[in-house]
Amino acid sequence: MSRYKRRRTAINAEEQYDKLFESRGVKQIEQYRTFESEPVEQKDLDEVECHIHFWGMGDTYWKLSSIFYGSPEHWWIIASYNRKPTEAHNKLGDKIKIPLNIAEALQVVS
Repeated sequence: MSRYKRRRTAINAEEQYDKLFESRGVKQIEQYRTFESEPVEQKDLDEVECHIHFWGMGDTYWKLSSIFYGSPEHWWIIASYNRKPTEAHNKLGDKIKIPLNIAEALQVVS
């Protein structure tokens, strides 16, 4: 299942992208919106056992999900758990917590 299947989209027709649109022969583009989740209380997050990972070059949530959960489709759990909806919210060396028990993590972040 694509990780984008349930993502909301938005139409972008901003003037600042006119040259890009022209080069692609379009007047606007449809793009995915930033993932949004409900806030989770820190005490609930602290109850789930986690692996500590330091964000490095080439890291993505879907790659970490593949390594720790055996599938890229649970990338959003890592993003939600760390309150950083996209990879762009991380910088090199940031401490990322990866919940070890996916069932417990789902109860907290869903």
